[in-house]
Amino acid sequence: MKIAQIAPLVESVPPTLYGGTERVVSWLTEELVARGHEVTLFASGDSVTAARLEPIVPRSLRLDGIHNSTPYNIIMLDRVAARMAEFDVLHFHIDFFHYPLFRSMAHKTLTTLHGRQDLPELPALYRAFPHMPLVSISNQQREPVPPVNWMGTVYHGLPETLLQEGQGEGGYLAFLGRICADKGPLEAIEIARRAGMTLKMAAKVDPADRQYFDEQVKPVLDVSPHVEFIGEINDSQKQDFLGRARALLFPIDWPEPFGLVMIESMACGTPVIAFNSGSVPEVMEDGLTGFVVDDIEGAVVAVGKLDRLFRPSIRSRFQERFSAGAMARDYMKIYQQLAASDGAVSLAAE
Repeated sequence: MKIAQIAPLVESVPPTLYGGTERVVSWLTEELVARGHEVTLFASGDSVTAARLEPIVPRSLRLDGIHNSTPYNIIMLDRVAARMAEFDVLHFHIDFFHYPLFRSMAHKTLTTLHGRQDLPELPALYRAFPHMPLVSISNQQREPVPPVNWMGTVYHGLPETLLQEGQGEGGYLAFLGRICADKGPLEAIEIARRAGMTLKMAAKVDPADRQYFDEQVKPVLDVSPHVEFIGEINDSQKQDFLGRARALLFPIDWPEPFGLVMIESMACGTPVIAFNSGSVPEVMEDGLTGFVVDDIEGAVVAVGKLDRLFRPSIRSRFQERFSAGAMARDYMKIYQQLAASDGAVSLAAE
């Protein structure tokens, strides 16, 4: 098939550091190319891909300090529209910017929802465009959305060779992600304190979260000798960070649509102790790949049960459920459904 992947422009594909959506777009794109499909990636010019790259801006907008991506998304959509006859499927990863322009050819489009859907302004949007084909990244993500054209749920997947099973020899608890109240950094610090364990925090501090970090997190870090704050890390550093960890703490307090860090940890055979919120019950298998708990006290109890878990089994469940191959297969089924509805596409490639 001839497939267009339309990515956000704020980060490169894949991102240099933090950037969940761009990372998933990269994994999907490379897997589709490996399977013999003709893929064109609409993204920033500093993206790296085996697909044909259609650069919209010379480099990711974040590197140039540009925070408003809307003008550049409009430029990108104009470029996609000019070439849409070349593709069997247009797969969008930029929220809803394309809806008005592509509503008349909805049968050729697919939109993956990467963010939270419980925002008050979104129901009106979906009611205005109920026919646009959508994919959710967890079933829980769908709950606030009014009736729309769901094509399926496709869980994120990462390449099986990206991360390998570790031994957890570091003996510490890990926190990986972005510093904000929703991610639970203070809860992670408290869990580790009560469990009597070291906590290593590899976390990004966005400008929008700087005040929260300075006023609420840093004062706690200053009086927490059991915590080592590492800062933001890249993909190559995750192997050592997650592979040597005893467990990953994921004490979220928001309707997380998926949570990439959970499957990154599982790929390293490292169990996850996660709060029961958002997609957590779908991604985690309680008592097998980690523990799903309700609060700090439950997380502390779970730390004491980590010896019951088997790291090779955790790695195996990642391979079965959350590999890039599994993700690509699920998307291909949906692409083929779209193509069949149009009746004019050859599905020779698997």
